[in-house]
Amino acid sequence: MNSAEALWADFATPIVTADDYMNSLRGRGMNVFFMGERVPEPVDHPVMRPSANAMAETYRIASERPEFATARSDIAGIAVNRFLHVPTSPDDLVAKHEMQRELGRRTGTCFQRCVGLDAIGTCHSVTFDIDGKAGTSYHQRFLAFLRRAQAANVVIGGAMTDPKGDRSKAPHQQSDPDLFLHVVRRDDKGIYVSGAKMHQTGAVNSHWLIFMPTMRMTEADRDWSVVGAVRVDAPGLTYVVGRQTNDTRIVDGGTMDAGNAQFAGQEALIVFENVFVPHEHVFMDGEWAYATSLVERFTTYHRSSYVCKTGLGDVLIGAAASAAEHNGVEAASHIKDKLVEMTHLNETIYSSCMAAAHQSKKVASGAYINDEMLSNVAKHNVTRFPFEIARLAQDIAGGLIVTMPSEKDLQHNEVGPLIRKFLQGRDGVEVTDRMRILRLIENMTIGRNAVGYLTESLHGAGSPQAQRIQIARGMKIEDKKARARHLAGVSERAK
Repeated sequence: MNSAEALWADFATPIVTADDYMNSLRGRGMNVFFMGERVPEPVDHPVMRPSANAMAETYRIASERPEFATARSDIAGIAVNRFLHVPTSPDDLVAKHEMQRELGRRTGTCFQRCVGLDAIGTCHSVTFDIDGKAGTSYHQRFLAFLRRAQAANVVIGGAMTDPKGDRSKAPHQQSDPDLFLHVVRRDDKGIYVSGAKMHQTGAVNSHWLIFMPTMRMTEADRDWSVVGAVRVDAPGLTYVVGRQTNDTRIVDGGTMDAGNAQFAGQEALIVFENVFVPHEHVFMDGEWAYATSLVERFTTYHRSSYVCKTGLGDVLIGAAASAAEHNGVEAASHIKDKLVEMTHLNETIYSSCMAAAHQSKKVASGAYINDEMLSNVAKHNVTRFPFEIARLAQDIAGGLIVTMPSEKDLQHNEVGPLIRKFLQGRDGVEVTDRMRILRLIENMTIGRNAVGYLTESLHGAGSPQAQRIQIARGMKIEDKKARARHLAGVSERAK
């Protein structure tokens, strides 16, 4: 077997079910650290298990809702999980968004596969363009890689964000070249890369990673202009899993205080130390001029992928409405108005994401890409609206979400009865049910899953300023001014 074939040997049997997926994460010998300790089996670690559970739902939904969670691949010639599918029509992108919202509803968190999905679409078109201009064979390499991935039904994660170091300097100007992932050596079999990728969602729960440049490059940044695929257990990779607010509540006993004990997101710092990538899995090496289009296409896909936050919004709106009922105030006009406002904001996000899908355009490779302006508008909505939805949820829920006693206090012989007495809300509502809903609101607005609902909404796929820059580039202000002058009867000489 050549090197690429050997890397696929472990995936001869396709992953089919959620249980298959969970089993596929064991025995990989990855170099994973959390809170100063090496974690031999991340999938069985209590703090990490909920993030794997969330990703497992992407397998479960494929069998339960195949109408929007699977698609027929022109590459492999079989029905595949939509997270491995290159969109070839606006309908593909619409179905993708429907799937993402539903997964958000099911998990109440980040299900961690959108970066890899959007990397697939991006690499499909960019490799095609490079080959057409430079006569390379990147596109056929990528199609061969994706064909295997689709047949094996693996998880592909995306790795884009570099540490960046001094933001005023280009990659080649950094005092430490590893602050951007780069090629350190080449031989007749492949390349070797070193550096790091940060904030990498779902990396530990994936099977493969596609790494990409994080920004536009110059000719001097050739060695940093690299795209490739590696197994997550490749020699030379180290993962440091990040902390999340209240993430260790899950080990305190019980399920109530975690707020959402079953599902969570997860990010990691990935360190690359001379990681080998065979030529068959290298999709860009030095073609610096294409880094710009790669980043722009990826962000166009990925900013619309934040439609998933509307699924989380559905959960939070439902939790706020339940809290109001438990307090006996659901009929109050200001409560109704706040729930309407939360829904209005949530559906505004959804409508802009779906509009970007419906208005998608075909590129030379045959892939379809969301409308760039509408994708940036959608993501800019996401940087704002979930924060207001969260504020209104906390307003409705009340201060008890941050002052409520623990589940252990509730179970205590002496103080437990006092908690049940004084935390009683509306007659007929179990105190434990009221507490669970309040913990869920805490979890999503200031707890562990606020990472995926709020901070990720702000910074994921680029900060708010990144979207404003793209909106400014596409706003066609001169055309708008000309139309206004025409209707107002202003002569062209007066402009």
